[in-house]
Amino acid sequence: MPITAVSGSASGIGAAICEQLRQEGHTVIGIDLAGADVEADLSTPAGRDAAVSAVLEKSGGVLDHLVLCAGLGVSAPSPGLIASVNYFGATALLEGLSPALEKGSQKSAVVIGSVASVQPGSDQSPIVERLLANDEAAAVAIANESGESMAAYGGSKYAITCFVRGKAIEWGKRGIRLNVVAPGAVETPLFEASKEHPKYGEATRNFVAPLGRNSKPAEIASAVRFLLSEQASFVHGTILFVDGGMDAMMRPKRF
Repeated sequence: MPITAVSGSASGIGAAICEQLRQEGHTVIGIDLAGADVEADLSTPAGRDAAVSAVLEKSGGVLDHLVLCAGLGVSAPSPGLIASVNYFGATALLEGLSPALEKGSQKSAVVIGSVASVQPGSDQSPIVERLLANDEAAAVAIANESGESMAAYGGSKYAITCFVRGKAIEWGKRGIRLNVVAPGAVETPLFEASKEHPKYGEATRNFVAPLGRNSKPAEIASAVRFLLSEQASFVHGTILFVDGGMDAMMRPKRF
C-alpha cells in the first residue's frame, strides 16, 4: 500500500487528489493549515520544519509519493505571503522529504504549478531571482513593495517550476521522478475568491480556455494520479499542462 503525503489537502485540488488516491488504496498523509493529518503553516520556516517532522513521524520515514498542492492566489493577504507559501513552502517539503522518498518503492513527486508561470512577464518578475537564490526575506520585501499579487503569483509558479526542472538530474540519479502539473483555471475556492478580487477579478473571469470552460479539481487530480503511477515510469522533469488549451492559446509557437 503506497504512502503518499499531500500538501493543501483540505480543499480544492489537494482534496480531490486525496480522495482519488485513497480510492486506489494509498495511505494518504494530508498537510494543511487545519483539517488535515498534519496541521502546519507553510508560510514560515518553523511551520515547514514542523510539517516535515510530522510527516516523517507518521510515515515511519518512508514515502512512496509526495504531492505539493498548497498555494495562495491573488486573494492572499499580501504578495509576500504568496511568495513564501508557493515557493518556499514547496521547496522546503521537497528537500526535507526527499530522503523519505528515496527509501520508498515507487519514488515520485508532483508539484502543482500553473499556466500563469508561462504568461508573458512571469519570468521577468523581480521576485524570481530572489526566490531562486533562496533569499526569502528579499523576495517577500520586493513582492510587498510592488503590491502586485498577480506578479507574485506568476513569478512564484515560474520559480517553483524552474526549481523542479533544476532538480531533475540530481533526483533522477536518486531514482525519484519529479514533475509539475500546470493547471489553468480550476473551479476551487481559491479561484472563486480570485474572480471576486477588486483588481484582478475581471481578468480572472475573462481568462477562458479554448475548450470553453474551467476545469474541475478531479480532472487535475487524475493527471497527478497518472504522473505518480507506473504508467508514467519514464516521465521525469517535465511540465504537464492541464489547462484546456490555455498555454497553446498564449504561446502557439513556443513549447
